[in-house]
Formats: sequence, structure tokens, C-alpha cells
Amino acid sequence: MTIKPWREIAKPHKDVLEGTFKQSEFAADISLVASGKAPAEYQDAEKFFARTFITEGMRLLLTSVVQRLSGLGGDPVIQLQTAFGGGKTHTMLTVFHLATRKVDTRNLMGIPPILDAAGIAELPSARVAVLDGIKLSPSQALQHDDLQVNTLWGELAWQLAGQAGFELVQQADIDGTSPGKEVLINLLKQAAPCVILIDELVAFIRQFEPGHQYLAGTFDSNISFIQALTEALKAVPNALLLASLPESDLEVGGTNGQRTLNSLEKYFARVESVWKPVATEEAFEIVRRRLFDSVGDTAELDAVCKQFAELYRQGGNKFPPETQNHHYEERLRQSYPIHPEIFDRLYEDWSTLDKFQRTRGVLQYMAIVIHRLWNSENRDALIMPGSIPLDDSNVRNKSIHYLPQGWEPIIEKEIDGSRSEPFDIDGKDTRFGSVQAAIRSTRTIFLGSAPSTSDQMIRGVKADHVLLGTVQPGQTLSVFEDVLKRLRDRLHYLYAEEDRFWFDTKPNLRREMESRKQKMSDKEDVQPLLKDHVRRVFGSNHSFAGIHVFTPSVDVPDDYGVGPRLVVLPLNQACYSKDANNQAFTAAEQILRYRGDQPRQKQNRLIFLAADFDVADRLRDQAKTYLAWQSIVADINSEKLNLDMFQVKQAKKYKEATEKSLQQMIRETYKWLICPMEDFVSGKPQLKWEVVSVSSTAPALIQEIESRLKEEEWLIFEWSPIHLMNLLQRWYFKDGITEISALKVWQDCCHYLYLPRLIRDDVFKNAINLGLHSQDFFGFASGKSGDKYLGFVFDENASIILDELSLLIDCDAAAAYKESIKPILSIPDTGNLGGRVRETPVVIPPAERPETPSASSVKKQFYGTINLDPVKAKMDFAMIVDEVVAQFTSKLGVEVKISVEIQTTSTRDGFDEAMQRSVKENCNVLKFNNAEFED
Repeated sequence: MTIKPWREIAKPHKDVLEGTFKQSEFAADISLVASGKAPAEYQDAEKFFARTFITEGMRLLLTSVVQRLSGLGGDPVIQLQTAFGGGKTHTMLTVFHLATRKVDTRNLMGIPPILDAAGIAELPSARVAVLDGIKLSPSQALQHDDLQVNTLWGELAWQLAGQAGFELVQQADIDGTSPGKEVLINLLKQAAPCVILIDELVAFIRQFEPGHQYLAGTFDSNISFIQALTEALKAVPNALLLASLPESDLEVGGTNGQRTLNSLEKYFARVESVWKPVATEEAFEIVRRRLFDSVGDTAELDAVCKQFAELYRQGGNKFPPETQNHHYEERLRQSYPIHPEIFDRLYEDWSTLDKFQRTRGVLQYMAIVIHRLWNSENRDALIMPGSIPLDDSNVRNKSIHYLPQGWEPIIEKEIDGSRSEPFDIDGKDTRFGSVQAAIRSTRTIFLGSAPSTSDQMIRGVKADHVLLGTVQPGQTLSVFEDVLKRLRDRLHYLYAEEDRFWFDTKPNLRREMESRKQKMSDKEDVQPLLKDHVRRVFGSNHSFAGIHVFTPSVDVPDDYGVGPRLVVLPLNQACYSKDANNQAFTAAEQILRYRGDQPRQKQNRLIFLAADFDVADRLRDQAKTYLAWQSIVADINSEKLNLDMFQVKQAKKYKEATEKSLQQMIRETYKWLICPMEDFVSGKPQLKWEVVSVSSTAPALIQEIESRLKEEEWLIFEWSPIHLMNLLQRWYFKDGITEISALKVWQDCCHYLYLPRLIRDDVFKNAINLGLHSQDFFGFASGKSGDKYLGFVFDENASIILDELSLLIDCDAAAAYKESIKPILSIPDTGNLGGRVRETPVVIPPAERPETPSASSVKKQFYGTINLDPVKAKMDFAMIVDEVVAQFTSKLGVEVKISVEIQTTSTRDGFDEAMQRSVKENCNVLKFNNAEFED
């Protein structure tokens, strides 16, 4: 279901659309209205009430006002004290128009229900005096016809009762002393019903320096006047006073202003009724009425809000808890087409700024935002924090107007605009760019964090509120979660602590890290670090004679050793393909063929591990990042770097995290196991490279390497006698040669790449020992003297010693030699030999000779079956091959056929699709004749 954009439902006022509104018109001026010089929307009562939303606080205040003017009770004094821009002046204008109306109250929107609730059929008109503290001056008199008015009470009397009223306080006006309470009661009775509106009272009285006499009196005389006036109002039932007092330090204005406020609050507190300020939900309607001519069709509005509410419910804990109940859906309706999160941030966060006026500031800001979004044909479903176009100069200037210096370059570089990092991130990743995930996120973070200060205990906006300000129905949450991680790694003025994000004018440690990172040298810094960390990955429990990390060829020993040697190639000699021009192959061949300048002899004792070319640059970058964080933490510990506690904690956290990532990336990078081999082409050995990858997720890298070497048979841990026999017959027992030095065979296996690579000489000796148990493989002698073999062993158990004298003997030659050394059986011959015994060979008569097997008793076929334990099948099968199959394969003219039958039955839930697919793929690779699953 598609969601309709706000611009197709709601319609802003003409002046907002055209951008012809004047920001000053948002600031109501009660003096201009009283003099008849204000704009029509403020001057005309009907227009004013049409655009005025009567809040709960205003309803209660107006109820008290109409009751007071009708003599039916009500409060005599109402103090309006709210934060800067909280609607004090607008409330006074509401009372002014109600008291001085020139039209029937039925034409004033929102007033009839108030009169009905108060039980008032007709509201009497009242005289109104407007005293504007900004307009009045302690040292300059006001001129009314031929009269000079000096004081606050003189101006009050003139406005309420003209010449007659002024005469009551004239002498006090000339002297600058406060008139008495009785005089003021007479004045109020003469003018009743009447309303006194005093705006910016503190701004007027704070100008009086203590002890100084001014034309308008003294500080004490003005405070005394306020005290007398508030007391007098209680005596006149249809007279009332509304006075605005500031709440913010900005409006109070210095030490004298605070002293003035404290004095006024003491006297107002005796009789005051404090006005209830505007609630956030009420502000929704105030802003909507002023900025929008129409919010559109109710059904269309509801459809949009329902989709947003459903998005939040489905997202669950990804969004703030308050979005999970029905009340939030109602808030969406009340604020449409502006998202409630904008109001929350402006009223809760931005209103804490000294310069930001609550309702007035929100109106000014949103008018500019809406004008820009309308003209850029914005298609968002709601106007959200992520919609605010900070790349527009008017919007940006209005945003930073309330903030300290230094925000403009940060917005341009890290928050919004064609030259910003978020713009670049969105442009290079279609997942992000399709929904402007990066820019919408940084706009939202800015709105939620710019007003914060460094001394706050908890700063920034939580991740769930970032999602609330960015994601629209139909979009994927994970895209915005991923982009937050990307932003955290890229931006220099974005701070992140757990799940909170905020911007600051002070660069985060990432910028310091990046600066140090650029100075890191591959040779002097990265290489030693990686050498140390790569070495740590292998540990000490392994079968290699040595693991040589980034070691020059001259330092890689050329010996038989107690095992092969693993050579780890440097990062710049990475493996990126299996082609002959591979950098890793070139580097490995140099080490393989030479030890420094000398030819290497034991070439078959080397195996190589190389980095993946595609990951190598990332590992190099990660190493530099870790080194940069390490140097920052070192400078913190040595007090060379002065940071706050948060940054110290953050630096140590980043160092630990990057070190952990470095170790993991080493595993991901060093994945190519390279083994040199030789094949004979045209009678000459030709080098080739075998390459396999090792798993980066295996628990231990060195065990994974050994396992892969064993699987590929590049490193032999167990060797059958038949393989040794075949090697002897192929390479040594030919051209009449029937014996060879056993030590030479072992050493040749260490020298030549076309021979098997045994892990240790024990494997070689074990193969000899096993072969000597029968007459099927070879014989052994510990030495030779002339034609006689010393320590001859054939078809018997023996414990051999591998040295320069030990010999391996061809099987047939060993059998013949064994036959030749059998003792001759003799009997005594007592013939006439002069007493000597003559040995006569025993001849067995034909009848007593063993029978030669007849043709009918010779067996020409063998068939055998065996059930294997599936857990030990690999080990058992190897034994069957060595002990049974090898008996046949060693004989000429014997054809051997082996079939493997596998039958499995699931006794529980059967085999899932993943297992079936994996088994079938493996069977196809292994070329099974048949492999099927059945029900």
C-alpha cells in the first residue's frame, strides 16, 4: 500500500507557500495593536481569533476574565510567567480583543463556549489600559494633548479615565511618588469594568538604579505602586490586571533585573493566579493553524497516521516505548502533517536555548522549513526531523542563529549538502541512497543534539529516536541502523556513546585519530605491528619446526628439522589469484629456491601462508587505526593529551575495540595456504603451486592449517608401507639397483618437491617398521659388509635405526637373500673318512614332498564385506586399505574394484532441505554413481 505525501493532502497558508511572511509578524506587539498599527491578522479581532487556538491554559484564563468583567468572581490579578516565547503577549492580545471588541462575541471563534460555560449571556465591553515596559522610559515623559505624563501610574490613569483619571494621580505623577491605595481604588471604580495589561514590566523597572531619582520616580516608588495597585484591584470586583513576568535569564537581564523580578514576584504572589503554559500537544494546533490553511481530508490523514503507527508497532523496541500505544497514533493526527518528534525536539530541547522563543520560535522555524520543502517538491509522508533541509541557506541560517558559533562548517561538511560526508555515503551505496538514509539520519541527530551542552550528564539523541525521525512506512529499518554505524566511523564531529548520538562543535577523537593515522608508515609502524599480532595468532602448540612471520629468505633455516616450516608472507605479497604471475607465488619461490644468496636444499620442508589481496588494504588500514588509538591512549596516560573524562573513556574503548577487530581481520586476511609441488614435463621437473583457503571462523588457525594440509595430503602424518615401496620402485630400484640408503630416501623427501612431504622422520621410520612385518614390501639392513647384509630384517618385527649405513632392500632381492642364508640341514656320515664326519644333504623322496597346489584349488577372485562404525569410519577404512587392499594392488595382473555403500535412516525429524542439498552437492563433486534421499 502506497503512502500519500503530505503535500498532496495538506495545504500551507499563502504567505508560507510564497515565502512572503515576515518573521516580525510572528512577534505580536501589544502596543501596535493598542495604537491600531498592527498587521490585520493581529489588529482584526475576527481574524485574530480565527488563527488562535484556545489552549486549556488560555480557556481557564479567559473564563476568569469574563467572570471578573461581569462581576461574577474571577481573579483580580493574573501573572503570566513562562519561558521566552511562551505565548504571554499573545494571551494579552486575546484579552485585549475580547474586552475591546467591536463585533459580537459570536463572531470570535472559540469564545461562545467559554461564555456559555461561565453562564454569561452578554459580556460587557471594558476599558483597557496597555502599559508596555519596552515603550516607556524612566527619564522621558509622554505627551497627551497638553498634558505631560511622567510615571507608570500617570499613564495608567490617562488610559483608563482620560483627563479626569489623570487628575487623581497628577501630583503623584509630578513628584514621582506612588499614589495611595485609596486613590487607585477610586480610579479603578471610575473606569470599571476595566482591564490593565502590563507587558515587559521587569524591563521597565530594572532601569531604575537604587537611590536615583528619575522623572518616572524611583525604584522603590514603582515597586510601591505595583503593591498598591494589586491591593486596590481586590476592592473593585469588575477590574483586573494581567502582567507578564519573564522566566528566562535572558529576559530578566542582569543583577538589577533579577532584583526587580524578585520584588515583583513577592507582591504579585499575594493575589496572583498563575497562567497555565501551553502543552506540547496544544502547540501542535497553534502551529498548524498559523502555518496551514488546511490539513486535508480526514480519511487521507488517518490513513497516513495508521501506517506510521503500524510501522512503530511492528518495529517494537527499535522505536521509543511511547510509540507502542494508541495515544501516539492520536498525537500523529494532532500534529499532522508535522511529525510529533519535531515538536518534541523543538519544545523540549531547543526551548532551553536563551534566544529560542517557544511558540514564536517554532512558528518562525517551521514556516521557513515548510516553504523550502514545498518548493523543492518534497515527497515525504510527514514533515520529519529527517526532512529538514539544512542544505538550504535560509533553513541553515535559522537553525544556527540560536546556537553558538562554529556550526555552519559542520553542517556543510558532516550533516547536509552536496559536499557533505552523508551525501557521499548515500551516493556510493544504493541501499542508503535510495532512501537518503545518511542525510536523513544526520539531520535528525542534529535536531536532537545541537541544543545540548558539554556539561550535560546525558547528551544526544537515542538511536530509537533517530529511527523515529527518519524511517517511513515501506522502508527497511536495518538500512538506517547500518548507516548509523557508517556515520559513526566516518564523521569527525559526531559523537557516539552506547546507543546515543550527538554532534558537537568540538571535533571528536576520530579526527585526532585520522590525523595520526595519516602519519603511520607501512614499513616502520604497520609491518612490526602486524608481525607481532600475526605471530600471536598461531600460538605455540603446533607440529611445525618453525613459523616464520615476514621473515627474509636468509633467516628461514634450511634444515631437516623436527617438522616442516610455515612461512607467512608479508602483506604486500598477497595472493589474489592462482595465476602464475601471483605476487605471493613470486615471493614464495624466491624463499623456496634460495636462502639468501645460496641455493636452498631442503625445499620440500616449506609451506607458505599468504594474505588475501582483496582484504589486505583493509587490514593495513585497520592496523593504522589501532596504532593511532594506541598512541592517543599512551599520550593520555603520560598526560601529554588533555581530554575530558568522556573522551578518555572513549579513547580506551576504541583502542580495545580496534585491537579486537584487528585480530579478527588478521584471520580473515591470512587465508591462503600455498604448497609448492613439482610435476615432470618432458623429463624435467616443473614447479606448480597448489592453493587452498583456510576457514577464518575455525577456533584455532594453526589447527585449521594442519587439518587442511592433512586433507589435501600436502603433509603426511601417517604413511603406508605400500606407498614407500611404490616410491622405492619408481625412483630407486631400477636399472639393476636393489638397495638404497634409507637415510638418503628420507633426505630426498625433504629435498625434492615431487616426493611426498612427511611431517617428521618418525612417519618414515614407522612406514619401514610396518613394511618389515611381511615379505610384501622391502627388506632392511643396518649395514653391509661385502655381500653380507648386517642386521638384516625381512618378515619380522624389528626396531630400526635410521643412519648413513641403514639400507632399504628391494622385496625380491630381500627374499632371495633370506633364502640364501637359510642353514643347510645335514646328517652325519660315518663312512671311511678317517674318523671325520661328512655332511650329506638330505634328499626328500618325491612321495614325501609337499604337494604343489592343483589347478582346481587355485582361487582367482576375492569378495569381502564389512560394517564400519560411522564415527571411526575414516580411520577404519584407511586400515582396510593398508592391510587388505594393498595385498592385491601390490601384485601384477590383479584388478581391484572397491565400492562404498552408505545407508542412513533418520529416527526423528528427517533430513531438512539444507542437509539434503549439501549432501547431494558433495556426492556430485565426489562422482557418486547414485545418491538419493527417500521418504
